[in-house]
Amino acid sequence: MKETLNQIGQLTGSFMKDASSQLDKGNKAAGLRARRASLELEPLLKRFRKLSLAASASGKE
Repeated sequence: MKETLNQIGQLTGSFMKDASSQLDKGNKAAGLRARRASLELEPLLKRFRKLSLAASASGKE
């Protein structure tokens, strides 16, 4: 789960940087990179949710 969190953190940082560049400077290429990062984040967030639920379930037993 730690690796998944690290990946989410890295992608979120890239997404925020590129989204800000698009918003502040009108950088179209940064917008494309931000959209790409958002697509990559979705499966990672789903994997985190699955791992988190499994960890919670095993801790309650």
